[in-house]
Amino acid sequence: MNFDEIKLYLPKFLSSKSEKELFDGLKDFPNNLDSRLYTSALKNSTNIFQGDGIKNMLIVNLPESTVKEANSIILSNTCDIDPKNLRSFPAQIVYAPILNLKKYKETLLKDSKKNKKQIEEHIATIKKQKLTQIFFLPKIKGQIEDSIIFLDRLNNCPINLLQSKDLKDERLFTLSDYGAYLFIFKLSIHFTRIKDNVDRVSGVIR
Repeated sequence: MNFDEIKLYLPKFLSSKSEKELFDGLKDFPNNLDSRLYTSALKNSTNIFQGDGIKNMLIVNLPESTVKEANSIILSNTCDIDPKNLRSFPAQIVYAPILNLKKYKETLLKDSKKNKKQIEEHIATIKKQKLTQIFFLPKIKGQIEDSIIFLDRLNNCPINLLQSKDLKDERLFTLSDYGAYLFIFKLSIHFTRIKDNVDRVSGVIR
């Protein structure tokens, strides 16, 4: 990470203390993927934030039609899902299920053709946020164990289903400035890379 370039795109509204914490966090990446990804400062907020962990969201894993409940992370932009943002059409919240990393590893050891060393290396790569389609969430005591999100396994639901929940009870975590920046960075890499090596010639081909 070229920090001097990254600084150009960092938020400008932070207090000097919060800005320093964010800068320090990014400078230490990826050796500080721990509880610093989270904040307790917003635990009593009734707003839903991008990167919030929410309990018991409805999940469908197509082509299966069974609807299940799973802890999930919000991918939608905070402003887009703010109830004060009045729309002429109802908005949906986009989210992805949170998966236990230990169980994921056990599944690989059982079903994967990779050997144990390769799987250990794969898990280490995940924990350093090096895989573009996976976001690693370090454990929070009493809340979640080390976990992962597959950014290509998304679900959505109407906003009012989530607004009806008591967020003080249903929110697992909120990302800190540092955690939120890493999350947005990972989302942008996964969804918006322009270098796809495809020459998209302008004009209608007849």
